Amino acid sequence: MVSEAGLADRLARLAPDPERPVLIAGPTASGKSALALEIAARQGGVIVNADAIQVFSDWRVLTARPSLEEEAQAPHRLYGHIPGAQAYSVGEWLRDLAPILGGAERPIIVGGTGLYFTALTEGLAEIPATPPEIRAEAMARLAAGALAAMVAELDPETRARIDTMNPMRVQRAWEVLRATGRGLADWQDETPAPMLPLERCQPILFDAPKDWLTPRIESRFDKMIREGALIEARANLATWSPDLPSAKAIGAAELMAHLRGEISLGEAAHRATVLTRQFAKRQRSWFRARMRDWPQIAPAGAGA
Repeated sequence: MVSEAGLADRLARLAPDPERPVLIAGPTASGKSALALEIAARQGGVIVNADAIQVFSDWRVLTARPSLEEEAQAPHRLYGHIPGAQAYSVGEWLRDLAPILGGAERPIIVGGTGLYFTALTEGLAEIPATPPEIRAEAMARLAAGALAAMVAELDPETRARIDTMNPMRVQRAWEVLRATGRGLADWQDETPAPMLPLERCQPILFDAPKDWLTPRIESRFDKMIREGALIEARANLATWSPDLPSAKAIGAAELMAHLRGEISLGEAAHRATVLTRQFAKRQRSWFRARMRDWPQIAPAGAGA
């Protein structure tokens, strides 16, 4: 956890304007939510989720959603409001966010999904919804190990823009091309004006060094187990499917494998930790590429 003194020091340096929306982005386990809570406690405001997995209702502990105690300290919105079996896009997140931006309370938007922040501050292309049969085809191909083939089928400009190692990004790009006959990059070039331009808010990007972040990640899964992640997984076991949108929660598949007797809890924790480190690396790459102009702060204990 980030210490109270560390949070106070960060706030003193940031001096956030209580009249302007705050955006807090950073990799997993970097202390973003603690800073959001501290800003809300000192200045008021509503904390809004900008994490694509924390929107789902069936995983709280495993996705590091704010606890019930934390939610009691300040208003929280767009956490756990979507059933785990329901797909949820960045466009739907923007639509859910719109009335909050127009509300009476200053929003403090916090999360690790870079696409949400860039869509909010740079605009989002209005791409038609993917037909269910095309989405099913894409998911079946990914499940069959066709990621590289799907990447090869993308148009060159889209392929150059997306993280081709990220199955979710490849699936989305492939679905758009298959459904519309136009590459994702082509649609993005017709992006409308952003909902919340960067100059109208106070952006904060956590610059979490790898050597500081890795030990936090390595201890985090054990902490989740102590706080009930295995109990949570057992509650989801009867309806579990790797095809569920919420199944992308890191550690979900590993805990299910443990509950089915396929691997030990220690092995599940090890695999989840490795996946989390890889995920944090992808997050940092996104932030460096797409959010390099955001003001950056070091987490408490990671340097000035």
